[in-house]
Order: sequence, then C-alpha cells, then structure tokens
Amino acid sequence: MSSKSRWADTEEDARIDAKLKEEKRRKKAEKARKIEQEKKAQEVAQQKALQFDDDRPSKRRRITPEPGANQQDKTPPAKLLRFPAGAWGKCRSVENYEKLNDIEEGTYGWVARATNKATGKVVALKRLKLEPQDRNGLPVTGLREIQILKDCQHRNIVTMEEVVVGDDVSRPDNSLFLVLEFVEHDLKSILDDMPEPFLSSEVKRLLLQLTSGIAYLHDNWILHRDLKTSNLLLNNRGQLKIADFGMARYVGDPPPKLTQLVVTLWYRAPELLLGAKTYDAAVDMWSVGCIFGELITREPLLQGKNEVDQVSRTFELCGVPTEETWPGFRRLPNARSLRLPKTQAATGSVIRARFPGLTTAGANLLGCLLSLDPERRPSASEMLQHEYFRQDPKPKPESMFPTFPSKANQERRRRAEPHAPVRGGQAAPLGDADLSGIFQGRDKEERGAGFQLRMV
Repeated sequence: MSSKSRWADTEEDARIDAKLKEEKRRKKAEKARKIEQEKKAQEVAQQKALQFDDDRPSKRRRITPEPGANQQDKTPPAKLLRFPAGAWGKCRSVENYEKLNDIEEGTYGWVARATNKATGKVVALKRLKLEPQDRNGLPVTGLREIQILKDCQHRNIVTMEEVVVGDDVSRPDNSLFLVLEFVEHDLKSILDDMPEPFLSSEVKRLLLQLTSGIAYLHDNWILHRDLKTSNLLLNNRGQLKIADFGMARYVGDPPPKLTQLVVTLWYRAPELLLGAKTYDAAVDMWSVGCIFGELITREPLLQGKNEVDQVSRTFELCGVPTEETWPGFRRLPNARSLRLPKTQAATGSVIRARFPGLTTAGANLLGCLLSLDPERRPSASEMLQHEYFRQDPKPKPESMFPTFPSKANQERRRRAEPHAPVRGGQAAPLGDADLSGIFQGRDKEERGAGFQLRMV
C-alpha cells in the first residue's frame, strides 16, 4: 500500500487557492466598474459643455469702427520672441549626498567624490567658491557655469545633474554645490603617470572627441576659455568629456566686451598675450593645438614662467610674427614695444622638426592650430574634416581604449601647472621685452638631410 506524498496538495491548500482566485476576480470587476463610471462621467461633462457652447450667441465681427474710437486700438500687438528653456525649481539639500573623498581644488571651486544616499550612484560634487563681498550673492562665473551646463547636452561635455545647497546658506564655504557626473580620470593625471605615450590612433580618437565637443560649444555661441588637459576627463570606456566651465561664457556677433585675462598661461593664445581687446573662438583652437602637442610628448608644449617668457617660447616654436604671417599684429597694445630678432632663421616654425613622428598631415594640422594669426586657425568644424583623421592608422574605437588606475578614488590630485586666471584681473603688460636673443645659435646648428640616430 503506497502512502500519500507529503508534497501533495491538501484540501486546505485547495480552499486557500479558491479564496485567492475569488478575491482577485472581485478586485478586477470592481476596477472595471470604476473605469466605466469615470468614462460615463466624462461623456456627460462633454455633452454639457457642447450644450453650453450652442446656447451662446455667435459673436459678430465689427466691420466699421465706432465714432470716436481710440486710434491706438488699430495698432497690432507686439510679437515676442520666445526661446525654449527648462524649468527652474527649488534646490535640494547637499545632505542628500554623502562625501567620500576630495579630488581636487581649482580656481573656481573644490571637487569631491560623493554618493547619492537614495540611489547609491557615485557623483562628483563641486562646491562653488563664493565671495562674501560679492554684491550679487553669487559670482558671475558660477552663474554662467550653471547656465551653460544646464543648456549643453553633448556626449563629450560633462553632465550636470542638479544644483544643491548647504543647510547653512550664511556660510560662503558651504552654500552652493554642482552635482556632476563622475568621470574616473583627467588627461593630465594620465599623461603624468603613463609609462608610454598614447598611440597615434588613440591621439586621433581623443582629438576627435575634444573637437566634437568644442564644435558643439562654438555652434551654440559658447567660448570655453580654459581648455587644458586637467579640464578634460576620460572614463573607463574611452569617452572624453570637457569639464570646468568657470571661465566659459556666451558670446555674439559682434562679440561683446570680453575679459582680456583668460585661459591658463601655458595654453593662452598669442593675441591674448599681446593684449588683444577682442577675440573669438580662435583662442580655444590655439588651446586645442597645445593639447595636441601635449598628447604626443606627455609634457605641456609651452611652459612659460610668466607672460614675457610665454611669448618668447611661443615665438621660438612658431616663429617671430611679421606683417606677412600675422597682418596687423604690431597694432596690439603689448606688441608695440617688443624688440624682435631680425634674422631670417627666426621667421619660420620649427613644429615639423620638433614632432618628427607626425605625418605630413598631422604636422600640417598642428601648424595650422598654432598659427600666430588667429584668422588662419581652422574652426572646430573644419578640423573634424581634416585629412589627418582619415589617414592610417585610423582613430581607435572608444571600446578598445586601455584602462588606467583612477586617481579620483582616494588620492587627491596635485597640479604642477599655473592656475586659471581670476575673473576681473588685468592682463600683465609686457613692457619693453627684449626677445631679440631667443634664436641665438639657430643659424650655427648643423642640419642633416635624412634620419638622425641618437645613441642611448
């Protein structure tokens, strides 16, 4: 005689299942009944509205004006231009985030790694530097950065998730924070630590991403004005993102009155060094050229100690300007008192000799970006179409990029470069700078016609 399995359903289980099914059927019927009632109520309301409209007398159109009518009534109302803009709401508290560790501190803010307490998502928390004596309560640089990051939607520009405030708004050091997407690396830290330089295919992919983001900014009338490797972020998927918009601002055509003292010294265009009062997107393209050279050598291209030394190093690399290579440069405020060398050897660029590993197209692109005359520099859109990116080796896919240990995990980043200029500062005059000796010895250098082998 076989015994009944202990896993078989009992009569009690059958009763419970039947009860659950009946309860489910009853709830479903109740829900259907409510939906039917709401539908009928909407139909009744629509019928009443139609009946009310039918009862109203039709309005007759006035054909002739009444005697003594105001002539101003004939003026059509003004048409206002309206631009789409996102809604601004109340800021949440910074207490919704838990700080993990500091990352870095720059001219316009302090950045830390934090997590969202509700979701656990890792973010970058940037505290804006507020000045108690600021009459607006918030620095213009902070307002511009918030507005630009809110407006920009591009895969190569860092994303701002929200703005949060501290609990004690009376404390300038703990009042306003930007919640940004967390990106593992910045290019400066990678270049400082990597044992071998980037491959040509990797340099091309990084440049394409940088130029794509810059083209988006310039197409939307935004100048970044502080492009450098420490402001370019790279995640572990090979995606580059432009960050730190503390110096950025909207411009127009013609451009408004702009601050002269912009861009970190090592990446500052020659027209800014010579005191130009008006400038355009070409200042960003000069910085792109400096970054291009830095990606190849792993060292900043022009490391001047001050403005005069920066001008000297720029002319050593790109040649001394003339009226042929840079028309009208002598009219710039700081160029009138410069004493420049007169030798013909000083008028040419040495970019090709300094970067022997670059192809002809690559050297041509770098030379165009580092043109002393801003009118001769390519725009970001033009740079994207350059032959250099179509030559072999082709740009490496982002998914094939190597990964690097993140310094944003627990180690604070230390910078060995000049800080960005402080807003409102005045450009330092060069005075009677004597640059006539910067090319001494170039005429006596021996130049071979072919390969030069260096014994190690």
